[in-house]
Amino acid sequence: MIQKGLKGIVTAETLISHIDGEIGELFYRGYDIKEIARNNSFEETAYLLWFGHFPDAEQLAALKGDLKSNRGLPEYIMRIINQLPLDMDLMSVIRTAISAEAGYFDYGWKPTVTQAIRLTALTPTIIAYRKSQLEGKKFVSPRNDLDHVENYLYMLYGNVPSSAHVEALETYMVLTLEHGMNASTFSARVTVSTESDLVSAITSAIGTMKGPLHGGAPSGVIELLDEIAMGAEPEMVIREKVLRGEKLMGFGHRVYKTHDPRAIALKAKIMELVGEDEWLDLAMLVEDTAVRVLAELKPGRSLYTNVEFYAAAIMKAINMDSELFTPTFTASRTVGWTAHVLEQAENNTIYRPQSKYIGTFK
Repeated sequence: MIQKGLKGIVTAETLISHIDGEIGELFYRGYDIKEIARNNSFEETAYLLWFGHFPDAEQLAALKGDLKSNRGLPEYIMRIINQLPLDMDLMSVIRTAISAEAGYFDYGWKPTVTQAIRLTALTPTIIAYRKSQLEGKKFVSPRNDLDHVENYLYMLYGNVPSSAHVEALETYMVLTLEHGMNASTFSARVTVSTESDLVSAITSAIGTMKGPLHGGAPSGVIELLDEIAMGAEPEMVIREKVLRGEKLMGFGHRVYKTHDPRAIALKAKIMELVGEDEWLDLAMLVEDTAVRVLAELKPGRSLYTNVEFYAAAIMKAINMDSELFTPTFTASRTVGWTAHVLEQAENNTIYRPQSKYIGTFK
C-alpha cells in the first residue's frame, strides 16, 4: 500500500519531541510545551533541544556568550547579499547566505552543536541585514548586551524594543523551535543522512520551508484583523466568511484535531500582555467571536485557533512586515532542524524509500 507523502509512516525514532494531535499535546524532550513557554527563554529552550536537559546558570551563560559571539555577519556574506537582485525573496536570500557560510570554517561530517549554535546566531543577522539593504538604511549591528530575541528586534528596527513585544515574540519563537518530522525537518535529516554537512542540511530545510504549504506567512489572518480593525463588526465579518464557504485563516490544523497546544501557550502569554498593545487585545476579541460562530455554523468540527492566528497578532503588534513572517519562523526553527540533524548523525542510516513504477513497458 502506497502512502503518498509518507503520511502516517514512521521514519525515525527521536528523543527530541512528541506530538499527539488527537488530544493536543506537544512535548520538547519530555517537557510540556505550555510549561516551557511559560517559564523558559529562547536560549534555555534551545539548550534543552540541543543537549537534552535545561542548562544551569553557568551553562546558560556560556550558551548566551556563544550566540552573541557568532552574530556578526562575515564581510564576504555581506558582499554576496549586496549582489543579489533586489526583487529576490527573503527566504531565497537566507538560503543563499547560509549556503555561503560553508566557506567560513569547516562544516564537514559530523555536524556539531558548535555549528548549530553558529547558524542559529547568524540567521537573524542575515534577515536584518537584508531588510536594511532593501530599505536603503544603515545596517544596525548586533548588540552583545541584548539576548537573542531582543537583539533580533533591535537589529530589525534600530531601537531597543518594549518588554511586551520581546516577551510576545520570544514566546512565539520558543513555540516554533521544533515540531516533529515536518517537511523541512525531514529534508534536513534526509540530506545529512548522506553524510553531507550541516550547512547543506539547513539549506535543504530552508528551501522546503520556503514553500507556501509549509512556511507560508499568515497573511489571511492579518487581512481578517485589518478588516475588523478598520471598524467592521467582528461577528458579521466572520459569519459572512463562513457562510460563503471561505476558509477562516488561523483556525484548524492538519495535525491537531483539538486545541493547538502552541496556540494555548501563546494565548496565555498574550493574556498577560492584554492592555499593553491594541493588536493583542483585538486578537483576543476575534478569537472569542470566531470560536463561537464556528461552533454554531460547523458543529462537531472542533475548529480552534492554531499557532498561526496568534503569531499574526504578534507580528502586527511589533509592526513586522508580512515578508518577515516566514524568515522569522525560519530563525526559530533552525534550532529544531539542527537538533534533528545532530540526532540523525549519531545513529545514521541513509534514507532510501522506494517508488512504484506505473508506466508501461515497451
